[in-house]
Amino acid sequence: MTDTHDLVVVGAGPAGLAAATTGASLGLRTVLLDEQPRVGGQIWRDVTRAGPRATALLGPDYARGRPLAEAALASGAEVASDALVWDVARDLAVTALQRGAARRVRAPQLVVATGALERPTPVPGWTLPGVMNAGAAQIALKTGGLVPGGPVVLAGGGPLLLLVACQLLDAGVALAGLVETSPASNRADALRRLPGALAVPSMLAKGLRMIARVRRAGVPRFAGATALRVLGDDRATGLGFEAGGRAHRLHADTVLLHHGVVPNVQIPRLLRVDHRWSDARLAWEVVVDAFGATSLPGLRVAGDGAAIAGAAAAEAAGTLAALGAARALGRLDEAALARLAAAPSRALDAQRRVRPFLDALYRPPRWVLEPDDATVVCRCEAVTAGRVREMARLGCRGPNQTKFYSRCGMGPCQGRVCGGVVTQVLARELGLPPAEVGAYRVRAPIKPVPLGALAGLDEGGGDAAG
Repeated sequence: MTDTHDLVVVGAGPAGLAAATTGASLGLRTVLLDEQPRVGGQIWRDVTRAGPRATALLGPDYARGRPLAEAALASGAEVASDALVWDVARDLAVTALQRGAARRVRAPQLVVATGALERPTPVPGWTLPGVMNAGAAQIALKTGGLVPGGPVVLAGGGPLLLLVACQLLDAGVALAGLVETSPASNRADALRRLPGALAVPSMLAKGLRMIARVRRAGVPRFAGATALRVLGDDRATGLGFEAGGRAHRLHADTVLLHHGVVPNVQIPRLLRVDHRWSDARLAWEVVVDAFGATSLPGLRVAGDGAAIAGAAAAEAAGTLAALGAARALGRLDEAALARLAAAPSRALDAQRRVRPFLDALYRPPRWVLEPDDATVVCRCEAVTAGRVREMARLGCRGPNQTKFYSRCGMGPCQGRVCGGVVTQVLARELGLPPAEVGAYRVRAPIKPVPLGALAGLDEGGGDAAG
């Protein structure tokens, strides 16, 4: 059986919460689906039950999520937590696994607000126990107040790396070092984009405060690091790298890696909507208009799931997507749409002004995007970068042929982790731009689901999933 609504929202982070709240306030029958037990997404995970100590530790940007989460819960929208979306059909029917049973919902307007994924950092040893993405360490801190034991070294680049370093310091964790990999050439490129970023001085000031916090703590800091490798045989024991013309080894029980985030485009890819490759951000982005509309009528993508711009921008984009949905359904006229869209449009534009500066400053080095032959790029199937290059030499012209012959991208993550790296390795080997090489073809189920859930769908007949 399929539940019908006016608006379905997938993802309960900043964009999804704003979209659901706005849609319900405009009288749309709205349902918000999210796979976590509570709303907030990754950035505001567990914000509705976080205590004063955790909230203070995670900072004002995290605390900002509580009133937005509470507003969504009180908005009149149906909030369906523990609902793992695993299929979306071209007719916008959404199929989810909720508390062990399959559920299908449909609406003429669908807002996908699935946020971002951390960009992988495939370096030698990154598959060892004791190695995590920096964002994963932050999630553990948010959900259970858990912090990594023993000395911790952080390596990579981006605002999140600094934020996690500060949060771990405030939690009493000993940091063995902060190893920054952004090439020195990034700075000159970023300086050309600084005037635009100055329009958002609060974000720049926040970055300077985080750098000062790390310095005050006396954490060893290394710039322009190359040749990263995780030390250890059975588990991580530290990090080796080169910086300042010297080789370095830092002992650590936990190694946290981070090189920015990329849009989670699994659902838009599943629905074959238009995408573009961003050379500035080295990632696939969804082509959307000012109200999140894609090339598939009724489908809107909002927030970091379309293009990375941060939580405040995602909130504004979610509001705009819901306004666009209401206009498409005839609940708003053009005058009302323009009036209600003015403030979130200004907020979104302001937040986007800082992105060119940040994208240039923290652009990952080429050796992260195109690892050496011996480095594993597909963790699920243990496929190395050398094997991917071999596929190109044997005639594979894109990720899907490479997947067929090497199993790269065929594991449980379905290419979410390795997809961007595989595209870039193939592009370099084939001498083609990434946009021509393409991306993995996504098929349902986009997340692992039990066979019982599949068997229980429409036993008496009904609508087919995509």
